[in-house]
Amino acid sequence: MPTQVILLERIEKLGAMGDVVNVKPGYARNYLLPLNKALRATDSNIAYFETQKAALQKADDERKAAAQTRSKPIDGKTISLIRQAGETGQLYGSVTAKDIAEAIFDATGEKIARNMVEMNQNFKEIGLFTLNIALHAEVKAEVTINIARTDDEAKEQAKTGKALIVDDAADAAAEKEAAVEKAKEELMDKDALEAEKAADAENAEKEAEEAAKAAAKAEAKAAKQAEADEALEETAETATEEAAPATEEEAKKEA
Repeated sequence: MPTQVILLERIEKLGAMGDVVNVKPGYARNYLLPLNKALRATDSNIAYFETQKAALQKADDERKAAAQTRSKPIDGKTISLIRQAGETGQLYGSVTAKDIAEAIFDATGEKIARNMVEMNQNFKEIGLFTLNIALHAEVKAEVTINIARTDDEAKEQAKTGKALIVDDAADAAAEKEAAVEKAKEELMDKDALEAEKAADAENAEKEAEEAAKAAAKAEAKAAKQAEADEALEETAETATEEAAPATEEEAKKEA
């Protein structure tokens, strides 16, 4: 069953000072009532609030002014937290609201209650994360949590604005793509070289065949020419033999 309370200050997403609202019993018992942010909405408490409203408003204005002053060294601050993590950036453990409150105190000297740290879940990996510190219902300071494995890594992340694990993965992907492209080029070059060698071998074979044909043709031509010369010599010898006796007989007659 809900618990009805009257708010003594503005509570975000719940109501303004003096509003009577219904909340879960645990929320009232563990947060609103022990921190004097609300009273049970009994007739006597409502009447008491009316008599104290001006004083409560003044006190709240003072808290608001103090929160604005406290926010100055915190707002926009980058807070580094060094944690152990694997190569993938996964933390061996997690970063809690208490860890962040302590880190803010170490960096700025401002003591922050862990319930002022607005976060939906604990952080479990390295990187840069922005969140709000609720110093007052109407005053918030924005901080960036820089979770890294080393101080040097934290500085590099702060400089680039990115978790190094993201850059490493991108670099690895780029290197892999470059390696694939290089392998393709080498394969193409190898194929082109093999094709060139094959073409050279084919041309050399053709040239050898043509040279062999030319040599055979020349040899045949030389053989034919030799036969012709031999036949010519034989014809000449025969003619000489036939002409010699006639010349001798004619010589005797002349004598």
